[in-house]
Amino acid sequence: MTLDEIMRTGIEPALAWLPAKMTSLEARVMLLAIGLQESKFEHRWQVVNDFSKKGPARSFWQAEQGGGMVAGTMTHPATKDLACAACDARHVAFTTLAVWIAIENDDVLAAILARLLLWTEPGALPRVTDTEAAWLLYLHAWRPGAHARGTPAKRAQLRAEWERHHRAARAFLGLP
Repeated sequence: MTLDEIMRTGIEPALAWLPAKMTSLEARVMLLAIGLQESKFEHRWQVVNDFSKKGPARSFWQAEQGGGMVAGTMTHPATKDLACAACDARHVAFTTLAVWIAIENDDVLAAILARLLLWTEPGALPRVTDTEAAWLLYLHAWRPGAHARGTPAKRAQLRAEWERHHRAARAFLGLP
């Protein structure tokens, strides 16, 4: 999926549904950069080796059923009411299993939950030009296993990819 398509069909409708305080340019940059980092907006489920089976993560933002984007947003005091309302609006039962299954194909719900996961993090979102702070926020909120279990070379590769994805997100949005 192109960045234009995911913005038009997933991110913009999600942000239009959320409270205005959650719809900043910083949020758009983070949602695009994280989606690029996690799936390049190509895979709605976690690719395992040769595509012969699905891994545990779903959506372009690669959320696991028990992870922050699903279970976390559904139970966090700052987001649980909005997560429940989003599920109701999207006609999805408010259970981790139902949400996890739904976000594989419901890009709006997935984008809402991705934004809510960012909302659970303390402090403001990083400035759009602060790639390093955005990287640290991504690592803390998403806790990518490839980084946590990766070799120093793998970690460096992931950081370099983040640099490219964050720059691509900003360029797409017409930002420096």
